[in-house]
Amino acid sequence: MRLLLAEDEKELSDALCAILKHSNYTVDAVYNGEDATEYLRTGVYDAAVLDIMMPKKNGLEVLRTARAEGINIPILLLTAKSEIDDRVTGLDAGADDYLTKPFAMKELLARIRVMTRHKHETTDNTLSFGNVTLDRLRFEVRCGDKGIRLANKEFQMLEMLLSRPGQVISTETFMDKIWGWDSETELNVVWVNISYIRKKLANIGANVKITAVRNMGYAVELTD
Repeated sequence: MRLLLAEDEKELSDALCAILKHSNYTVDAVYNGEDATEYLRTGVYDAAVLDIMMPKKNGLEVLRTARAEGINIPILLLTAKSEIDDRVTGLDAGADDYLTKPFAMKELLARIRVMTRHKHETTDNTLSFGNVTLDRLRFEVRCGDKGIRLANKEFQMLEMLLSRPGQVISTETFMDKIWGWDSETELNVVWVNISYIRKKLANIGANVKITAVRNMGYAVELTD
């Protein structure tokens, strides 16, 4: 899952990025509202975390612009302001949630999980297809009593595939959503991670396979 983090305090931004990446999110960090607006317009993000007090354009302006342009991803606002009126203003502007600084990192992670869970219309932290279950909290794929932990990128790729079984996902889409549209990573990294996932699925006895569709991408299907 790919997040945009807009926070002008560099040290806080670096700390948040480290924790989010450790929790298997892909994160792009920006430090002002104008950049946040332009990044949101790319349409590659699953959710965003916006600080309200930012240079060039504040978080509320970014939020209002995003909603006016039909960008409907979950957005959480961060601010040092704690007055009720400020919270109401943010929510009325289209924010999905609001967190006042200072905050506990565990609470931020929990709020992001809740926002994105609502977006995907799921009531729990698992995703199933065939005899395979993907545990979004443990970053683990299971088949019966056998389970194996996935690396960050493997988890995100399998989550995308299992969310839309049978639907082909292009290599470019994987790159945009997971590595980032401005990444210098080579395209063959997608094939390499698909290979790792296939081996792990085979090791736990999954009846799910990842098929390659020539010149198009990859999809998950049930084995014959």
